Amino acid sequence: MSDRLDGKKIAILVANGFEEVEMTEPRKALEEAGAKSDLISPEDSKVKAWNKDNWGDEYEVDVNLGSANPGDYSGLLLPGGVMSPDKLRRDDDAVKFVKAFFEEVKPIGAICHGPWTLIETGALEGRKVTSFPSIKTDLENAGANWVDEEVVVDEGLVTSRKPDDIPAFNRKLV
Repeated sequence: MSDRLDGKKIAILVANGFEEVEMTEPRKALEEAGAKSDLISPEDSKVKAWNKDNWGDEYEVDVNLGSANPGDYSGLLLPGGVMSPDKLRRDDDAVKFVKAFFEEVKPIGAICHGPWTLIETGALEGRKVTSFPSIKTDLENAGANWVDEEVVVDEGLVTSRKPDDIPAFNRKLV
């Protein structure tokens, strides 16, 4: 398999409160591999990150979720943090956007609490995943086979547990 993503465009879906390093480091890895990325959010112009125990930096939103088309993207990244995935899983447009990547059999990467949004798509039945341990039961209740591993790949779905797993997550994501 090639580790180059030239010509690929990746959607990064976040709301306020995403874990900063879980967006910035995978985005950097994707772009170093040749991919382009768009930060997509229900927020209009800027979205604010969370950095461990405090608010982090603000980032420009490239495409508002309301006008984002999953067909324009080769893959999807869902960073964690507690606030962002919780907001996204309650947003019908976000759930429809994410579900389209499953329906079109496109790669999805989700780290930490990022898989919370995946639950709402109904597409986790029988899938092997990992996540931050606190959402294990939620994922199992959605039919997923949860394991405590650094990174898990199941038919184009790449999941990891926490920021410490980012190097392994990035390798599999790319």
